[in-house]
Amino acid sequence: MLLDRPLLRRLFHLGALASRGMTLGVRGVALDGAGRVALVRHTYVSGWHLPGGGVERGEAVRDAMVREFREEAEIVPQGEPRLHALYRNVVAAPRDHVALFVLPAFTVLRPKAPDREVAECAFFALDALPEGTTRGTRARLREIHEGLPPDPNW
Repeated sequence: MLLDRPLLRRLFHLGALASRGMTLGVRGVALDGAGRVALVRHTYVSGWHLPGGGVERGEAVRDAMVREFREEAEIVPQGEPRLHALYRNVVAAPRDHVALFVLPAFTVLRPKAPDREVAECAFFALDALPEGTTRGTRARLREIHEGLPPDPNW
């Protein structure tokens, strides 16, 4: 078969990537002992969001989530983040997907200092989320808190 040749197989996959490219991101839910969730406010987009970002080339999804928790919220997992669901994020792009993780236990190393990407990071009670918390963030927290099935779309 023609696709058994390594170079042709590689070209086929590159062509598929170019014509059907997809982006993948991660978001994470970190609830502290008081039932408060970590949210971040970015410098480049409005609203409060769950910590997260893009998966880098060659990076495992789980590793991307651990990295984003540390970069955006100074959170270090104690144990494995649990994959909750995979969503299609049509608001960002037609082929964007988001893997949502729940972190059962963690340590906050220090308060997150503002930087070029994160203007603010704080913990909020689920019944007192800040004004500007995005619709997608509210929906994901409601699914987790109320044990609802995940919506396929972010």
